[in-house]
Amino acid sequence: MARKKEKRFVLNQVLDNVLEEKKPLYDIIKGKWNELVFKKPNPLVLELGCGKGEYTVGLARIFPDFNFIGIDIKGDRIAVGAKTATDEGLTNVAFLRTKIHNLEDFFGANEVSEIWITFPDPQPLEGGIKRRLTNPRFLAMYRNVLIEGGTLHLKTDSEPFFDYSVESLKQMGVKNFISTKDLYNSEYNDRHHGIKTRFEEIFTAKGFKINYLATAFATQN
Repeated sequence: MARKKEKRFVLNQVLDNVLEEKKPLYDIIKGKWNELVFKKPNPLVLELGCGKGEYTVGLARIFPDFNFIGIDIKGDRIAVGAKTATDEGLTNVAFLRTKIHNLEDFFGANEVSEIWITFPDPQPLEGGIKRRLTNPRFLAMYRNVLIEGGTLHLKTDSEPFFDYSVESLKQMGVKNFISTKDLYNSEYNDRHHGIKTRFEEIFTAKGFKINYLATAFATQN
């Protein structure tokens, strides 16, 4: 396992679609993704905590006129998605290795069209709130980098985390969001485009229902 991880770290260093510390563009990419990475002025879509990039790559296959960026601190994971995209010739895919709380170091205001959060670690209520990807601090960052009316999507199997996320949005004054606690049997099922992460496959096989919400962030919600 250690050797496999080591090989993936080396792979990240040579793949052009991976940005990480000490590689070109890493320190200057803010506000310039379409100019320097994709070379096409398409809308930017982020997958936060992307793991192996199932959503990043899956969406890129379906929507060639959008540019997709998977973000995760785990280099051995993003290497899998980056290699898949490279092998398939997907030029609208990139990966950024960093922590989510550094998001505004890499994306300028109004630079992003959509954000996907897919099966994040729900984090415990006691001591873990500040690391929840839908706490007010993170939500404020998302609103800053999203364009006016940009969409935030959340998928999770954790109902307590989902309830917390809904309340966090309400506390921010966000009102125009849709939500369901049983995505596959809801009117919103087509919104996730049939893409499932590895964790989602595991959870649904065990009978867990999938919670989903989406909101279009605006100056006044």
